[in-house]
Amino acid sequence: MATLLEIKNIETFYGLIYALRGVSLTVEEGTITAIMGNNGAGKSTILKTVMGLLEDQPDKGTIEFMGKRIDGKDTEVIVRLGISYVPEGREVFEELSVRENLMMGAYIRRDRSGIKEDRERVYAYFPILKDREAQWAGTLSGGEQQMLAIGRALMNRPELLFLDEPSLGLSPILVKEIFSIIRTINREGVSILLVEQNARMALAISDMGLILENGRFVMKGKSRELMEDRDVKEFYMGIRSEESAKGFQRWKRKKRWR
Repeated sequence: MATLLEIKNIETFYGLIYALRGVSLTVEEGTITAIMGNNGAGKSTILKTVMGLLEDQPDKGTIEFMGKRIDGKDTEVIVRLGISYVPEGREVFEELSVRENLMMGAYIRRDRSGIKEDRERVYAYFPILKDREAQWAGTLSGGEQQMLAIGRALMNRPELLFLDEPSLGLSPILVKEIFSIIRTINREGVSILLVEQNARMALAISDMGLILENGRFVMKGKSRELMEDRDVKEFYMGIRSEESAKGFQRWKRKKRWR
């Protein structure tokens, strides 16, 4: 597989805050790569750094997409090269219709037939959006807005799709539906870099996983192997091992919890 995105030793600051500390990662063509970690770990900062959305460019390191340096490039240039970004919190255009939101995702394109084809593909992924085509985006439910945000990003026909916390604020049923569609999108040819706190779901659909703590990757590996790691299970998936569970019970008895 060819390397699509390569980040080498990126260091990023938010003012005086050292947000990313020598971060490196690769995304291979045709794969889903998941970045996991707690709030404030720096997960979203990685995506924003690549997209050129931060006021300050990376202080150190390089970013290459399809063999071309993109660190320091304007966001529009990066989008035109083939990266689309679905931000945390959806950020749909609330006073535009569903159709108009999708068309905003295709604003750099001029191929009308291709745009129409991709809009119908989005409606095939998310049939509810077809039903809501003329409805203002601000009146959609949270799950429908997430579908719209993903659909809007796909209208750019990207080589690489960034998804920032797609499960945020959604019910478990909707999370399963969204992640199922994300896997379908990937199988149909779109590579994905996924930022997600729900480690269980992220590892279930991804090929590679990385865990970020305080701006550094502390663990990397194939997703199926990370899913079996005891520390990952306990600290990121909420599954205690028998040994740690017994220790917790002893601690409770010692503290005389009731």
